[in-house]
Amino acid sequence: MEYVTLNNGVKMPQLGYGVYRVSSGECERCVLDAVSAGYRAIDTAQSYGNEEAVGNAVKKCGVPRSELFLTTKVWISNAGYEKARESIDKSLKNLQTDYIDLLLIHQPFGDYYGTYRAMKEAYKAGKLLAIGVSNFYPDRLIDLCQFTEVTPAVNQVETHVFQQQKTAHEYMKKYGVQHESWGPFAEGRKDFFTNPKLTEIGARYGKSAAQIALRFLIQSDVVVIPKSTHKERMEQNLDVFDFTLGEKDMEAIRELDEGKSLFFSHYDPATVEMLTNMGKTRRV
Repeated sequence: MEYVTLNNGVKMPQLGYGVYRVSSGECERCVLDAVSAGYRAIDTAQSYGNEEAVGNAVKKCGVPRSELFLTTKVWISNAGYEKARESIDKSLKNLQTDYIDLLLIHQPFGDYYGTYRAMKEAYKAGKLLAIGVSNFYPDRLIDLCQFTEVTPAVNQVETHVFQQQKTAHEYMKKYGVQHESWGPFAEGRKDFFTNPKLTEIGARYGKSAAQIALRFLIQSDVVVIPKSTHKERMEQNLDVFDFTLGEKDMEAIRELDEGKSLFFSHYDPATVEMLTNMGKTRRV
């Protein structure tokens, strides 16, 4: 496993296991499989409804808590200082842990400044080892960085070969924020796993298109959290540290970038209405 060092000195695995859309009934088994395969970072969220399952797996896995890196996220319905503070304690209880390695603001909506104040307080109290954000585009990330004493350690955004977030990446580097990808496989869209260019490059390295895509992001200084419910694929996703893509291959993959989301844009009013309405109705 390779690690990145966050802006506060905390070390974070560069490849972790994500549990988005993994049902609470299946999540415990999946996390146990992931840890046994060698994963040491697990990414969940309050809105996923599976924090307790992750906590159960962490308790049962046999790996010391100090060797695991747990990430969760504050949902929109918990935005604001008081609600966020209560939700942090609830997440700690759900995860059955005394501290969370990384806590993110899930979406840049609601009183996220109040949320961040609660997170800073918990960070200073030792309940959180690092704090950051998710889905913050450069404008909102810059605004937060300019007016807070604790710079976000991580920004988790949609990032894959078709949406490489090149401009966002440069601003994250400028402000010392680690770029983390959600959806590194684009959730299979655009025939991701059979993409001709990824497949051609993979054939030269004896790797799959998925492994080439993960390696590309890792070499681009992006943390990745691929998801699979099958242990064999978990192991394959982890098997990306025994080779290095040449610059010619890196440049060929850079050319796949379309520079736009395959899912939604936070600049689209309909998307903002949808997400903020979810924040009102999906209470966690």
